[in-house]
Amino acid sequence: MALRTDALDALPVRHALPALRAALDGPGTAVLAAPPGTGKTTLVPLALAGLTPGTAPGAPPRRVLVAEPRRMAARAAARRMAWLLGEEPGDRVGYTVRGERRTGPRTRVEVVTTGVLLQRLQHDPELAAVDTVLLDECHERHLDADTALAFLIDVRATLRPELRLVAASATSDTHAWAQLLTGPDDTAPAPVVHGEGTMHPVATAYRPPPPGIRPAHGTRVDPALLAHIADVVREALRRPEGDVLCFLPGVGEIARVAGLLTGAHAEILQLHGQAPADVQNAVLRGSAPGERRVILSTSVAESSLTVPGVRTVVDSGLTREPRTDHARGLGALTTVRVSAATAAQRLGRAGREAPGLALRCWSEAENSRLPRHPAPEIAVADLAAFALQAACWGDPHATGLALLDTPPPGAMAAAHDVLRAIGALDTTGRPTPRGTRLAGLGLHPRLGRALLDAAAHAGPRAAAEAVALLSEEPPRSYGDDLATAWRHARRNRDAYAPRWRREAQRLRRALQTPDDTAPPPAGSTAPGDDAVAGLVAALAYPERVARRRSEESYLMASGTRVETAPESALRGQPWLAVAIADRPVGATHARLRLGAPLDEDTALHAAETLLGTEEEVTWSTERHQAVARRVTRLGAVELRTRPLPHPDPARLRAARLDGLRREGTALLHWTDAARALRRRLAFLHHAVGDPWPDVTDDALLAHADDWLDDDPHRIDARRVLQGLLPWTRGEAARLDELAPERLTVPSGSRIRVDYDNPEQPVLAVKLQELFGLDQTPHIADGRVPLLVHLLSPAGRPAAVTADLPSFWQHGYPAVRAELRGRYPKHPWPADPATATPARHTKRRTDADR
Repeated sequence: MALRTDALDALPVRHALPALRAALDGPGTAVLAAPPGTGKTTLVPLALAGLTPGTAPGAPPRRVLVAEPRRMAARAAARRMAWLLGEEPGDRVGYTVRGERRTGPRTRVEVVTTGVLLQRLQHDPELAAVDTVLLDECHERHLDADTALAFLIDVRATLRPELRLVAASATSDTHAWAQLLTGPDDTAPAPVVHGEGTMHPVATAYRPPPPGIRPAHGTRVDPALLAHIADVVREALRRPEGDVLCFLPGVGEIARVAGLLTGAHAEILQLHGQAPADVQNAVLRGSAPGERRVILSTSVAESSLTVPGVRTVVDSGLTREPRTDHARGLGALTTVRVSAATAAQRLGRAGREAPGLALRCWSEAENSRLPRHPAPEIAVADLAAFALQAACWGDPHATGLALLDTPPPGAMAAAHDVLRAIGALDTTGRPTPRGTRLAGLGLHPRLGRALLDAAAHAGPRAAAEAVALLSEEPPRSYGDDLATAWRHARRNRDAYAPRWRREAQRLRRALQTPDDTAPPPAGSTAPGDDAVAGLVAALAYPERVARRRSEESYLMASGTRVETAPESALRGQPWLAVAIADRPVGATHARLRLGAPLDEDTALHAAETLLGTEEEVTWSTERHQAVARRVTRLGAVELRTRPLPHPDPARLRAARLDGLRREGTALLHWTDAARALRRRLAFLHHAVGDPWPDVTDDALLAHADDWLDDDPHRIDARRVLQGLLPWTRGEAARLDELAPERLTVPSGSRIRVDYDNPEQPVLAVKLQELFGLDQTPHIADGRVPLLVHLLSPAGRPAAVTADLPSFWQHGYPAVRAELRGRYPKHPWPADPATATPARHTKRRTDADR
C-alpha cells in the first residue's frame, strides 16, 4: 500500500517539525509539547527517521526509538505509524513489549515500553544502533520513564553526546524538562518546541452525585457513585451523535458500570491494560456509520491512545495510583481524586474531531480544590526495582541521576533492605552478580528472586508459570487461592489466559541457562501446584509469610495482621504465603487478596533472613512482671520460647522500669500504713514544700531508677516513701510533729487525722470530747488549721468548722438545742468553752470520777 500522505498532512504537529529538527541538529535535545492527537507520537518519529516527505535530500537514514509508558500504547502507536506508511508492523516500523516483538531488518522506527528501554540501556548503554530516542507522555511521571530519561541524559553526557533526545509531553508544563535536558555545555536548557493542536471547543458541565455517597478508599468505590456515573453516561447517549468515552479508576468499576448500562442503545467496550487485543483494536478503529459506542476506560485513554469518534467525555474524577506502606510491607493501588491536569487531559478527548462536551461527576466547587498535577510515581511507589536499576547503572543511591524529584530517603532505605535480603546488593549498595541477573529479567526484583530460587526446587516451567501469575495479576474472579487461580489460567480461554501464557513462556526462556536446566536430583518428585504456589509467593514476599492466630486471622512476619474472607478456601490453613493484600482505610489489619497455603519448613526456607533467636527481657502486662526468655522468631511470628534462667541484670532492671512506667505505681505493694504515710507526705509537700518530697505518681516514677530493685509488686511502697524523707537535713525526725498520725484532744483520746485532702486535713471527733478547747487545732508548725468535723454521740456529723471559738459562740447553741433531747444521757453544757470534756455519758463520766 502507498504512503497515506493525506493523513500525514492532516496532523497539526507537522508545522513544528522544522523547529524540532533545528533543535536536534543544534543542541541535540528538545522538549516537544503538543496536545493529544496532533501527531507527536506518530508523525514525529517517522519524520525524524526520514520516512516522510520533506526529509532533506541526501539525509542519512536514522533509527528512532520511541518509548511509551504502556504496552497497549506501544502497540497502537506502531500499528498507526505502519498504517500511515501503508505497511504492517514489523517492516519499517516495529514494536517490542514484554513478551512480544515485531521488528525486522528494515525497521527504522521501533516503539518500546519504557521498561524494555531500561533493559536495553542496562545491556547496551550506548544504544549504538539508535540515532534518536523519543520519550513519549513524560508528563504522566511514570517511574520507568523518569529513570530512562535520567539514564539517557547520563549516556549523552558521558558516552554518546551525538545521541539525540526528545521528551514529548501532552501538557505545556515544560520548564522542568527543559532544565533537565541541557545542551552539550551543560548550561543552556533544551529548546522547547510547541506543536499546536486543532482542539475544538469543549463545553463543561458538572454532574455531582447525590448526597450520601461515601468517599472512595483503597480500591473500593461506592456502588451508588457508579450507578450515578452510569446515569450520566445515559444522559450523554441522549445527545444526537458521537461516541461516549467514560473514565473510571479500574477494571472492576468498568465491569460494574458496563453491567448497569445493559440495554443501552450503544455498543459497550471495556478498555484497559488487560483488555483483549480485539477489543483494543475495535476501540481504535472507530464506530461504523450509524452506530454509537460507549468506551469505558481506565487512564490508558487519557493521552497515550487516540480514540476516534468521541464527542462526549464522562469523567468519574477518580484514578488509581500506587501506594506503598513501608512500615507494613504492603503495596497496592489506591483510588484518588484526579489532578486538574489529568481532568484537562480527559476533557480534551471530547474535542479532537468536533465540538464536544465533558460531563464531570463532581461539583464545580470541588473542581477548584483538585491538586494541580498527579503525584509523581517516584514519590509514592515501591522503589526496589528503581534502586536495583540505579545500582546496576553505577549510582546506588541515585544521587547523580537527573531526576525531576529526589526519591524519598525512607523509601530508598526500605528498597535497599529488600535488595540486600534477596542477595541483589552487597553491604556497600553495589549489585551482586545475582542482582545483575535479577535486573535483566524484566521483573520486580522480588519476583525475580522467586523465579530463580523456585526454579531450583520446582523446575523452570512450574516456577515460570507461578511467577507469571504474580507478574500478570489474575482477575479477582479467579479467587484468592493462588494455586486455584493457576488452574483457572491453564484451562480458561478468557482475556487473561493468553497474556499469562506469554509471560510464562518469556520467563521460562529467561531461565534457559546451564545452571537452570540441570536435571532434578535422582528420585525427586515434582511438587504439586499448592506447594509451588506457596513457595513462589513466600520467596517473593518473605515478610508476608503468615501464621494462623485464629480461624480467620493471621500474623505476618512483618508484624501486620491479615484476615481472610469468610468464604476463602485458605481460611484455617496453619501457614499462608500472602502474595497480595491491602489495608482498608482506618483498619489496623490487612485483607488477603491472593495467597497460598504453606508448610512451616517452606516458610522458614523462604524467609530465612527473618529467622533469628534472641534473648529478651520484657515486661508482661498479663503477668505484671518482667519475663526473661529465649525466643526463636520468623520476623514477628514467634516459633519457640523457653525461660531464660539468668537474665542480664541491667536488661531485667530496664524491663521493670518499663513496666512500672507503663502500669504505674499501683504495681507496688501498698499497705494501709504506706497509703497513710503517702497522704501525710503529700500534705507536707503542699503545706511546707521543700524539703518534703513530692509523692505523686509522676514524681515517684521520675525517681524510680533510684529505688527500683525488684519486680514492682514485691516492693513495699512504705519503704520507698521512707527512703524519700529528708534524712540528710534532719527534717525527717519532725514528721510526727508536723503531720501527726493522731492528735490528743481535751478528753484524752488520740484521734486520727485524715489527710485525704492535702489542702486541709480533717479531724473527726465527738463534740463532747472538745469541751474546754478554746482554739482550733493547728498542724505544720501552726500553719494549717484542721477542719474539725464535730460528731454527735452516735458518730454522725453534727457540724463542720475551721474556727472552733466561733462555733462555740454561734453554732453550738443550735446544735445543742437539736441534739440534747435526742441524746439526754450526754452532757450539753451551756458554755462548752469552759466545760469539762467527756468521752462517755453523764452517768459513766460521774462514775469514773
